[in-house]
Amino acid sequence: MTDPGERLRSSLAADQSSSASSASSGGAADFDSPIAMEALRATRVLHAADQDPFPVPSRIRVITIANQKGGVGKTTSTVNLGVALALYGLRTLVIDLDPQGNASTALGVEHTVGTPSVYDALVGDNSLGEVVHPTTASPKLLCVPATIDLAGAEIELVSVVAREHRLRRAIEAYVHELPPEQRPHYVLIDCPPSLGLLTLNALVAGDEVLIPIQCEYYALEGLGQLLNNIDLVRQHLNPGISVRTILLTMYDGRTKLADQVADEVRNHFGDLVLPAVIPRNVRVSEAPGYGQSVLTYDPGSRGSTSYVEAARQLAERGVDLPPLERSGLAGANGAPPVTAQSTVSAQDSQ
Repeated sequence: MTDPGERLRSSLAADQSSSASSASSGGAADFDSPIAMEALRATRVLHAADQDPFPVPSRIRVITIANQKGGVGKTTSTVNLGVALALYGLRTLVIDLDPQGNASTALGVEHTVGTPSVYDALVGDNSLGEVVHPTTASPKLLCVPATIDLAGAEIELVSVVAREHRLRRAIEAYVHELPPEQRPHYVLIDCPPSLGLLTLNALVAGDEVLIPIQCEYYALEGLGQLLNNIDLVRQHLNPGISVRTILLTMYDGRTKLADQVADEVRNHFGDLVLPAVIPRNVRVSEAPGYGQSVLTYDPGSRGSTSYVEAARQLAERGVDLPPLERSGLAGANGAPPVTAQSTVSAQDSQ
């Protein structure tokens, strides 16, 4: 398991190398104190813009965050990963596809009835660009909110031609309308806790799936059904979709059960599981009540550090992505979709 403070310790040691030689042994002990470490974590998150940015993906990554079980951290992970990616230099768009609108709440975006939302893009005639809202977390982070109107979208879409492709086409049109320097690097889609038409739209729209798994036994039940549905979508609607990331959430190190679930998931999914684990942390739960992510609400908390580390690992995996079987999206820098092979060739020619 990744130590959330390890990278921060290394960074501080490098930043303060000049003063380290004159520090006493007592100062080193103070540095490892809980209060000092929390202050350090908060400083690193608050001054993310002054640090090395996360690597830019080789193509736009449209990530569907799905799990039909409720309460496993889908919305929390969508919001905090999105904020972390944006704070560290990557243009990010969060699409709230849950009628409850919790992701919109956490990002401080208005989502009362009548607010232009993803419903208008799926059922109405609005383009996605007309329903995108800025967030207070970062100028690089945008959000398409969800209103309660979305609850009726599944019924309204039943008679619509190519209803499963509505979100995919809206995203493609939005990306192509933007100049290359404004196109998002990441599009994160927060799904409702079901396997209905809204989640189906998200799976058809996405190029990869991130599954948050709570470190409890019940979280594993029903996972097979989700994986079977993803296989069906791959066979019939979106050949490019695949599960690329598993994120362990709500990890409680005091229980043996959490370790058993984490080990079982890692043994089954292997390298798909991110090394970073999201712990149970009260600050993560409190933050949405203030219309914030945990990174802005309490940047020094363990939950904040863990999500930053998870976002870093997610970004590092996007540097050399395999080519998509189907994509209407341009590359993250405005070029055609970049494959891992073309990236290597470009490096060799330099």
